[in-house]
Amino acid sequence: MLRTPRRLLLGPLLALAASGAVLVVNPAAASAATTATIKVSGALAARAAATSASAQYGRFKNKAKVSIACKVNGQYIKGSVRKTTQWDRLTNGWYVSHAYVQTSKSIPACPPPPPPPAPTPVVSGPLTTVSNAAFLAAAAGPAQASQREFKVPASVTLAQAILESGWGRSKLSANDKNYFGMKCFGNPGTIAVSCHDYQTTECNAVTMTCWQEVDSFRVYNSPTDSFRDHGRQLATLTRYAAAFNYQRDPNQFAAEVHKAGYATDPAYTTKLVNLMTTYNLYQYDLP
Repeated sequence: MLRTPRRLLLGPLLALAASGAVLVVNPAAASAATTATIKVSGALAARAAATSASAQYGRFKNKAKVSIACKVNGQYIKGSVRKTTQWDRLTNGWYVSHAYVQTSKSIPACPPPPPPPAPTPVVSGPLTTVSNAAFLAAAAGPAQASQREFKVPASVTLAQAILESGWGRSKLSANDKNYFGMKCFGNPGTIAVSCHDYQTTECNAVTMTCWQEVDSFRVYNSPTDSFRDHGRQLATLTRYAAAFNYQRDPNQFAAEVHKAGYATDPAYTTKLVNLMTTYNLYQYDLP
């Protein structure tokens, strides 16, 4: 995304925000826009994307008027008006969380972004690791399929896949199509085809100590099977039941999965949330 033109506009736009004027760049877009009021204690940051981790383009004071073009799904925010995953795209291309927006009008959904370039068809090989973006493009479909079938937020599935597999570059994912560190525990289950021993690092969250040991991990015929087995385990094991109370709050869903014992790393939740916000994985969550 080119930032220079936006910087040139920043001064006059901020002046409008401070005065409470409606922000409008394109008159044609303004005719179909929704005017709303910001309710915030202090100032609200306007972002480059629907996540608080994206670049900040400006700030709005309390009671400032904004012109909204459409809405998108993004990071879950608890604001002064509501709790929501909705973000509003303004007519100048900025994004603000709907958690701080007051309006009684209906806001239309933004047109979906163009689909990413299709990865090279792979029947049974691992997901592409040419780049992080390529990995995400290849993993988004299986993650969303898991959300449809098992109700696990795609953003959480993607964050876990990235963290557990090192963007698909780990030996476990490259050799065995296992993207979530799924262990065998003496039984590969109904989707995996066999087990493979690897040395791994385990940690004790109470003593904050870690050690090396050998564990048995599941082997899959395809990445799709790995994503399905991950979703199935979260949806069927009772210890993860609490997480499904937060299907619309991916950050808390991840915290509940961690709390239930998915990983022994004390910083596991923090790492997942950082990935979700840094790469705006919330955009892949289904409505």
